Amino acid sequence: MQIDSTWQALSHEAARLIHVPLQQMLASDPKRATDFSLRVGPVYANFSRQRFDDKALGVLFGMARDAGVPAAFRAMFDGEHVNGSEDRPALHTALRSALGEGKTASAARAEVAAALSAMQSLCDRLRASGVTDVVNVGIGGSDLGPRLAVEALRDFSDGRFRIHFLNNADAGNVHQLVGKLDRKRTAVVLVSKSFGTQETLLNGDILKAWLGDDERLFAVTANVSRAAAFGVPAERILPMWDWVGGRYSLWSAVGLVVALSIGFENFQRLLNGAAMMDEHALQQPPESNLAVWHALATVWNRNGLGLDTQAVLPYDDRLALLPSYLQQLVMESLGKSVRPDGSPAAVATVPVIWGGPGTSSQHSFFQALHQGTDTVPADFIGVARPAHPYRASHDALLSHLLAQGEAMANGAADADPQKAYPGNRPSTMFLLDELTPQSLGALIAMYEHSVYVQSVLWGINAFDQWGVELGKKIATSLLPAVASGVELPVADPVTARLLAELRSRR
Repeated sequence: MQIDSTWQALSHEAARLIHVPLQQMLASDPKRATDFSLRVGPVYANFSRQRFDDKALGVLFGMARDAGVPAAFRAMFDGEHVNGSEDRPALHTALRSALGEGKTASAARAEVAAALSAMQSLCDRLRASGVTDVVNVGIGGSDLGPRLAVEALRDFSDGRFRIHFLNNADAGNVHQLVGKLDRKRTAVVLVSKSFGTQETLLNGDILKAWLGDDERLFAVTANVSRAAAFGVPAERILPMWDWVGGRYSLWSAVGLVVALSIGFENFQRLLNGAAMMDEHALQQPPESNLAVWHALATVWNRNGLGLDTQAVLPYDDRLALLPSYLQQLVMESLGKSVRPDGSPAAVATVPVIWGGPGTSSQHSFFQALHQGTDTVPADFIGVARPAHPYRASHDALLSHLLAQGEAMANGAADADPQKAYPGNRPSTMFLLDELTPQSLGALIAMYEHSVYVQSVLWGINAFDQWGVELGKKIATSLLPAVASGVELPVADPVTARLLAELRSRR
């Protein structure tokens, strides 16, 4: 089947179902709630409130097979150059699992093993030191992944270290932070693959001067020479590699502060959870593959139903940062409008990812989800067993989780149109047995693999991010005009006017 006919078949199925309510789909298939669900270890997912039926699913699974999804997984795990524009592999799976075959994957795993050993030794040294506070300085994947994991797994921390994060060029943050810390009991970890990231180095300069020496200065980078030139001793530099993108780097030494927070054994359990999902994604056929189901639901909503956003709604405050983490993972990976050969993408690609934790979000944007003019598909995420003893509170939280999914799907009629709920809002429900290092690792890896499947279906490269470069280049060219305080030639008339306004106010 050619790509054009594939998308035509998808459109045909969507047109057939566009006016069929979810309630009708559920009523006509008593086994749907069971048949449209999967479990992988501690992660359960239910897709029965997605607006497709068995026939449409057959078309979607056919698309996955025609696009070569199983072979694409094999190619990624084995270290083939799936990142074509940068002519390199995408081997984040080698950071946590031994599933790749061939010399490339094997060599990567050997490097990873050595890095993990060095990371563990560094953790042991810091635990034996007088350091009480650790500052992680990074941006993008060098911040979002570690920050999410530290927050999500806070119940596994022994309190040995207080972990802090600095992630942008606003010096107000570092100014406030250093006022609260003892420089003699603080370690700073600079995380940057290139060690040329402006925001990281600006904060690094401030913190290096504040520390007064390099005894507690560390780095995680692929550019050892730059880190050494900055003043980080070689024995305090942990590696990154060009075959791991920043948004996929949590599993590497980028997770140093995670290991410091929850202990190295629990960090290994995080890796093991991801490895379990890796094995599932690589070995299961599309029809029983959780990552493929999730990707196909996204493609169905984006291209079949024309829904261009997706909400992520974790009903556990420990996962409050998950929507932000997934914004980068999904939108940096899939925010492409051309294919590797330079031709336009055949269909719309990346959905806009947003969201927030329940139940607090119910009192902000849920009004729009229930009664707004735009239908927003949602991923609900709940945790069956909490890490606290307050059963009544958790029962209430879970009742809201279940109620919101039901209300969005089924709606409610009312004589007053203002009080009616249209329903028919699609969602997927994820339930974790508990929020542990293993379950968090599995959940994040599932989203990674879903993103890859979507990229294969859309024929785009999920592993480059050229779109972030233009703004950086313009900022570099504008910095002299901002810093000088005098008028300098600027081509863009609006920017010139804004610079004049800034000069008059500074």
